[in-house]
Amino acid sequence: MSKVNVEKYIKNYGRTKEASIPILQAIQADYGYLPMDVLGKVCEESEITKSHLYGVATFYSQFKLTPKGKNAIKICKGTACHVKGADVSIVAFKDQLGINIDQTTEDGAFSLETVACLGCCSLAPVVMINEDVYGSLSSSKVRSTLKKYGKE
Repeated sequence: MSKVNVEKYIKNYGRTKEASIPILQAIQADYGYLPMDVLGKVCEESEITKSHLYGVATFYSQFKLTPKGKNAIKICKGTACHVKGADVSIVAFKDQLGINIDQTTEDGAFSLETVACLGCCSLAPVVMINEDVYGSLSSSKVRSTLKKYGKE
């Protein structure tokens, strides 16, 4: 990555550890995730320690330390989806993509995460790929669903 400029984050939000969350939110808005070199530069240019900033980044699920894939897959783990077999869908997606939850495929095509609820309980178990919702998902439907996004 080229020279990292973190001045705007520090100027807008401050140099102290109280500014950690807004700084992390701004970085993630700019990059789509939290690049380690940018976090390191924030620590060099502010009073925030690396351990504190990393602790905040890993504590809150909104923050991602790896870039999302071109196709972001969100598997619902809400009560209705859990009861109707979300865990089976999770295993199927992990097997098909060769990644675990909160990871991205090497080619950057897919990322996989779980969410507390997608608000589509009547379609349980449900998954969202980008903005598309797929309900009544079974392990046998995972392969055909992924094919729509170029996964062979």
